[in-house]
Amino acid sequence: MIALARGGEPVPPAPIPATPTMRQSREDRERLHDKIVGGQDEGVRRQHKLRKRTARERLELLLDEGSFTEVELYRRHRSSGPGLADNRPHTDGVITGSGTIDGRRVFVYAQDFTIFGGSLGEAHAAKIHKVMDLAVTTGSPLIGLNDSGGARIQEGVLALHGYGGIFRRQVAASGVIPQISVVLGPCAGGAAYSPALADFTFMVRDTAKMYLTGPDVVEAVSGHRVSHDELGGAEVHGSHSGLATSVQDDEESCLAEVRYLVSLLPANYLDLPPRTAGVDARDDRRHRLADIVPAEANKPYDMREVLAEIVDDGDFFELHEGWAGNVICALARIDGNVVGVVGNQPLVLAGVLDGPASQKAARFVRFCDAFGIPLVTLVDVPGFLPGVEQERTGIIRQGAQLLHAYCEATVPRIQVIVRKAYGGAYIVMDSRSIGSDLSLAWPTNEIAVMGAEGAVNVLYRKDLAATADPVRLRGSLVAQYTEEFMHAQYAAERGLVDDVIDPVDTRSALARGLAMLRGKRTEPPRRKHGNQPI
Repeated sequence: MIALARGGEPVPPAPIPATPTMRQSREDRERLHDKIVGGQDEGVRRQHKLRKRTARERLELLLDEGSFTEVELYRRHRSSGPGLADNRPHTDGVITGSGTIDGRRVFVYAQDFTIFGGSLGEAHAAKIHKVMDLAVTTGSPLIGLNDSGGARIQEGVLALHGYGGIFRRQVAASGVIPQISVVLGPCAGGAAYSPALADFTFMVRDTAKMYLTGPDVVEAVSGHRVSHDELGGAEVHGSHSGLATSVQDDEESCLAEVRYLVSLLPANYLDLPPRTAGVDARDDRRHRLADIVPAEANKPYDMREVLAEIVDDGDFFELHEGWAGNVICALARIDGNVVGVVGNQPLVLAGVLDGPASQKAARFVRFCDAFGIPLVTLVDVPGFLPGVEQERTGIIRQGAQLLHAYCEATVPRIQVIVRKAYGGAYIVMDSRSIGSDLSLAWPTNEIAVMGAEGAVNVLYRKDLAATADPVRLRGSLVAQYTEEFMHAQYAAERGLVDDVIDPVDTRSALARGLAMLRGKRTEPPRRKHGNQPI
């Protein structure tokens, strides 16, 4: 029906409000997207002034160019806490999504310090939960870039609940996908548990800080004033606590190392480690190996030089280089296949095992076993470090952690006794008795309960005390004991060493042994889980 005016004239219809076209709507979204991605100029300037890159700049360094797909770009908090009700920036201080590294899929989150100081609230945590769940369901590595002031105080228990959700997911994902944490700024309070739960933690000198309680709290409780770096800087965690897997000088080198590490890791526990083309290692003789290791049992040398000779291109990724230096843990390739290498380091404490070295090696062995990475153990160990302090701080328990890790490992395992292996440390360093698949030994190796000098002092104490010339008698007895019980063939004749090899053939022997063991399958015992001596 047409409406009529009083004079009978038709009334014109009311104008229909204009609606945005699809093109206009798209242009509005693009403008908003560009504004969000571009960030706030002042916040970016402050970040650069602190000698730190922005979250998006870091992702550009980490991921293949153009590969990043962001999720929940428009997410905002819904809190009405002080300073939040009228301040609801998109992303809520964390950028989440997926990209590739050398063409391989990873999931990432990068905390944005320019928004709320990267503090974690309900929406912020929910975004991290989402990418963690996606990483697990797609079987992809997870990388977290940490740069945060901690829990968002205005959101109270919701922030704490968000952290709890992160930790629960990390534990559930442990041994399922590789988890890498990169600390590029502050990481304080409960947030510090996330790097501790990760498989690998990277830190940057001078800018990275990680601690449970800050300097102000420490001073209030103890009266001792300490700086942020002294309390939880990269050097502290790289050299003392052992939390930092790798410490780098700047963000560029740090993220480059993360990319290198990812190239050595399988995507998940069901996947095979990435393989490169073989380099004929099975026929590769390395003559320099015969010169690196001195024949004298107490003369030091660098086990890294041995490692460089047996792995492809002399290239390896060493974990915890600055902590527990008496043992080396590294990922490398032999004939194109990824291996985990554990080796005693005679340059530090003569290569003895102590508490930190045992814990360092144990965690590495467990990681390699969880992700199907074969283990090579280079042995040159005089024993466990003796002393009252070692016993009181639990060296028995800590050594048992390494023992437990090797005993339950089901991946291919090859032991190489480079020079000497004494006492319980011989057993712990992946001996045949605890399940090593192959044991190889160099011709000069010595395997015994203890060194010849110590054994003679115990066995012939009375004879040495009664003789007029104990020095001469001791020398004769040491030579006799060494000839009878510590020669290279002694263990081989009893089936505890598979082969006594020329040092120059070590690389080729390992390549052949790994090829032989490639199809190894072992069913674990039926149980919920073992009780590691933590």
